[in-house]
Amino acid sequence: MFGIFGVNGVLFQGRLEELPAIRPVSRRRPVEAIGTDGNELGDPAANPPLTPDQAGVAAYRRMLRIEEERGPLVYARQIMQPEVISVRADDEVVHAWRTLTGQRIHQAPVVDAGGALVGIVSERDLLTVLNLDHGQVRDALARRVADVMSSPVVAAAPSTDIRRIAHVMLARDVDGVPIVDEYEVMVGFVSRGDVLRAVVADPPLSLWR
Repeated sequence: MFGIFGVNGVLFQGRLEELPAIRPVSRRRPVEAIGTDGNELGDPAANPPLTPDQAGVAAYRRMLRIEEERGPLVYARQIMQPEVISVRADDEVVHAWRTLTGQRIHQAPVVDAGGALVGIVSERDLLTVLNLDHGQVRDALARRVADVMSSPVVAAAPSTDIRRIAHVMLARDVDGVPIVDEYEVMVGFVSRGDVLRAVVADPPLSLWR
């Protein structure tokens, strides 16, 4: 489930397939984990000797200490960052820049005075009104975050499939998606880095369902 949040509140709530129509601004069978053929230990006839390729895969899995009984990573809540660094729409751009660089992040959700999600701002947005000298702000236009942020912004529910979030990132050319619960409260953030870390460092990962 996705939503689009802007300065006027929630503009849309619905499925991924409905998102392309919002432009103001076949279920697949689970893929079996590699190296498994459905046979369990037992009858030797049902477990023929491993080929060299199969033996290599088995050794790789032992090296990673993969727990077969552990469920795959599927949902946003499993990879999101629960501690969300946000900035306010009425913050000065210099303050927002220092927040991003100080926290070593490349974008941050933007909230209004009441804490409601209204947009997202990135380093690229801020650099349109900042001049840097050796990484330090030399001068800046008198602008607020609201003047340079992207709004409205697409957000997702904690139970949203990771593959669908990745699809939104590519389709909308965004580097992150805020995660919002049923009460429209921001509870996390999923960045491209979070998706990549899940793919690289935390198998088994099941994105294709």
